[in-house]
Amino acid sequence: MIRIRIPMYLWRPWSLRSPVALLSLFLCLAGCSTPVGVQRVSTKEAHHLLTASVLSSDTPSLDSLQVLARLDLLAQFKDDPSAALAALHQILASTSDPDRINIRLFALAELSFFHAEKSKPGGDESDYQCWALKGKACVRERHSQKDEASVSRSYYLAAAVYAYAFLFSEDPHSIPIDPADPRLRLAYDLYNRGLTEGLMSPESKEVILASGQRSLPFGVLNIDSTAAQFSWAGRQVERFVPTVDLAVRGLRNRYRQPGIGAPLAASLAETTTALSSPATNRIPPRLKVPITAFLHLTEPRRGLLAGTLDGRLELYAPDRGRTVRIGGQERPLEFDSTAALAYTLEEAQNIYAFEIGGFLKQALASALPQLKTQDGLFFLHPPYPDRIPLVLVHGTASSPARWAELVNEVEGDLRLREQYQIWLFVYETGNPIGYSGGRLRQALQNVVQEIDPEGKAPALHRMVVIGHSQGGLLTKLTTVESGTHFWDNLSKTPLDQLTMESETRELLQRSLFFTPLPFVSRVVFIATPHHGSYQAALRLGRLASWLVTLPGDLTQRALTTISQNQDELLRQKMAKLPTSVDNMDPSNPFIKTLSSLPVADNITAHSIIPVLGTGPLAGGNDGIVAYDSAHIEGVASELVVRFGHSVQGHPKAIEEVRRILIEHLDAAGKSVGAK
Repeated sequence: MIRIRIPMYLWRPWSLRSPVALLSLFLCLAGCSTPVGVQRVSTKEAHHLLTASVLSSDTPSLDSLQVLARLDLLAQFKDDPSAALAALHQILASTSDPDRINIRLFALAELSFFHAEKSKPGGDESDYQCWALKGKACVRERHSQKDEASVSRSYYLAAAVYAYAFLFSEDPHSIPIDPADPRLRLAYDLYNRGLTEGLMSPESKEVILASGQRSLPFGVLNIDSTAAQFSWAGRQVERFVPTVDLAVRGLRNRYRQPGIGAPLAASLAETTTALSSPATNRIPPRLKVPITAFLHLTEPRRGLLAGTLDGRLELYAPDRGRTVRIGGQERPLEFDSTAALAYTLEEAQNIYAFEIGGFLKQALASALPQLKTQDGLFFLHPPYPDRIPLVLVHGTASSPARWAELVNEVEGDLRLREQYQIWLFVYETGNPIGYSGGRLRQALQNVVQEIDPEGKAPALHRMVVIGHSQGGLLTKLTTVESGTHFWDNLSKTPLDQLTMESETRELLQRSLFFTPLPFVSRVVFIATPHHGSYQAALRLGRLASWLVTLPGDLTQRALTTISQNQDELLRQKMAKLPTSVDNMDPSNPFIKTLSSLPVADNITAHSIIPVLGTGPLAGGNDGIVAYDSAHIEGVASELVVRFGHSVQGHPKAIEEVRRILIEHLDAAGKSVGAK
């Protein structure tokens, strides 16, 4: 006897009422195709069929569907998913086979997440039709949006609990999950996403990390949260935004450490009290900090059967460790540093507005209004005495935001992020270069003293300073022995013999007399006009110089000094203070003097020079600075990148910086191995 298996959907009573269905049945019976067979599909479709899951498609994975089919719950899950999940939960206690328990726990995690997605307010019931039949399949009781949100959150949390129990069994006889098992990574993601969504406020779309009791479909979850005791750089953290819901734009690469936990971007709470360290005041007030929330469950499998689970909610920051101990083993935490960086810049519109404002007039206070320190140096992390400072100095009409690509790459590199700390210097770029250079030097001296007052931190004395464009000139001022060369351009009378206020004397000393900073070990010049910028000498440059408004205090001190002394050369030079554009004119005495001063022998220097086009380097330029101006002798390396002036974000320039930073580590014997 030949048996022909009829597809189940053809046996549905309603399916036989149409001529089309009857014809399909006839063709099947006639043997046009076998009941069981195969069909060739494309590579992408084949992969999708094998790997589709609730997180990547509109259907649960084959693993979860198989569990429903084996237990005859598939039809019930299509018609009444809550009842099917309850039945599957009850079946957990019916076996002691570790493998079967794992299979069912995973299915419960994924199917609970699937049901949570469909039952939340705004959930698309039509998505059920992608894998379930029409009829009763998409019918569910209508609730108010508030009720729907509550039900959805309970199933999201259930998904996290089931996933945790699947991943971390308290049973010492439990079979470890094979690392090649695709359910392993999916279970991590179900836990992370389930925890995130289960603790999310539907109104604010922020994660609420408070202690309390949460409802589960089968019982309750008691959460003891430590979030209120967590602080970062002396500040409380608040407003936790899930980074998994953020698409990053404007950055070439997104760096995320995969692991366990809900990755978040946290804001810093305002504080009116003094912080524990003066250096922590240098953290920008609008910085978004990558934080991970992890719910550590106590005996989850036992709690699942009892209907009551207890969990401790913990917060972690990447600078305090990147693992969590679970069941006696270190597990990686999930962090998303790129999303936090992009989110910071999304809300830092004032720093972009500063770029032009800081060139034309004083604007530092408006750019960083809440910083307690106004010398212009700030951090992206709490300061560390045992990490090498990487100081980034932006160029004319620019801001620290233009270092975003480089910052992202350093933060995303295992070797670099654990050995370096990024410091950013911001300054009004229209001011005289010597004045800005003096402020950079003073800021670096201030912060080194703040972090290491006793001088016992060797890493701080291996500082690397990188300057782009005008920032490269400021950087060079940390490396040269100027003697009286800059002062001689203004006066033939020694500074200490002139009559002036002590504050003015200190200002001139800081802005015109330079010695190599003892803690600067290496510098990188990027698109730096060592011999001046030809654009500064053109009419456009002169117009820009005319538009710049210098600080009123600086101008007043110059006028007072002129009136107090009978030095004709000083009167001529200080009657109109130069702007940075004036200083960068190739004929200006300042740039001529600076170009004549070599970098100190104990400081290693590198050059990255952009040149447009494919022609000879000599005579070439980047649109602002000529190659002949950016090229200097005595550097350890010089890389030419065929690009425009804003080369600091170019992949080749960043890779060269990375090479230099690793070379710097190797020179000190601090390389931490391959990535």
